[in-house]
Amino acid sequence: MGNFQLEDFVAGWVGGAASVIVGHPLDTVKTRLQAGQGYGNTLNCVFTVYRNETVAGFFKGMSFPLASIAVYSSVVFGVFSNTQRFICQHRYGDSNHASAVSDLVVASMVAGFVSVGIGCPVDLVKIRLQMQTQPFIQANINLKPQAAGFPVQTAYRGPVHCISSILRKEGLAGIYRGAGAMVLRDVPGYCLYFIPYTFLCEWFTSDGCRSPSPSSVWIAGGIAGAISWGTATPMDVVKSRLQADGVHLNKYKGVIDCISQSYHNEGLKVFFRSMTINAVRGFPMSAAMFLGYELSLKTIRGVQADINP
Repeated sequence: MGNFQLEDFVAGWVGGAASVIVGHPLDTVKTRLQAGQGYGNTLNCVFTVYRNETVAGFFKGMSFPLASIAVYSSVVFGVFSNTQRFICQHRYGDSNHASAVSDLVVASMVAGFVSVGIGCPVDLVKIRLQMQTQPFIQANINLKPQAAGFPVQTAYRGPVHCISSILRKEGLAGIYRGAGAMVLRDVPGYCLYFIPYTFLCEWFTSDGCRSPSPSSVWIAGGIAGAISWGTATPMDVVKSRLQADGVHLNKYKGVIDCISQSYHNEGLKVFFRSMTINAVRGFPMSAAMFLGYELSLKTIRGVQADINP
């Protein structure tokens, strides 16, 4: 493990924090659309959230992701970069050797698997906090909507109470609800995240330049994020539904049951719900993520070079 570098984890933390700040409002809209609360379309969801909850509604549950997704991104970038160097060291004898596509695939898959351990509980709490203020009306369940003027009852007082409530009622397995769907989303998703980014950066970088410019990083990161999140939408829908399930109701027994019920009740189109907002949201989030990562990495290495010339 002589090639292990901690700086990738630090830079990933900065990138993760930047992405949360940029992307959380659209993430809230995405989650509510996917959970099937009868908004109809993206614009209707945006106007409804704003009318009922003002601007603050779009930032509901952001404190926990801001703290935790930064750690999650730190793990993803740190594992990916160190796995990539480890592969290159053993395959080519040089950890800084240019990676082949197969090397990037393996490093991305490893990052995807490892990320679920942290990412699943983080997403679960975020989604539960985002969804708990919504009226629990489902198209196939006869429940009376709450009368106008009465506040919707909340299930959780905050992230810590949410975690403790889930652990008390469902045990450790409850914290990892939706983990199977997340693996199916993230393992291929990170391949379509890091590989396009790597090749786009190379394409945008002029010959003779040692590293891509900030504008190249922004564009390459944004395009990679749009591709990754757009194609990950079907399993992201399943994951969101599994994790939102349990705030007021318990409908799904697992991934297959969620897919079956969703298809039976709403047709194939349900798995592509919010694909547009996923892709749109993926661009600024990932652009901010990669730019924060690369600039932090450059700063850290510059400081290290000054200390150890």
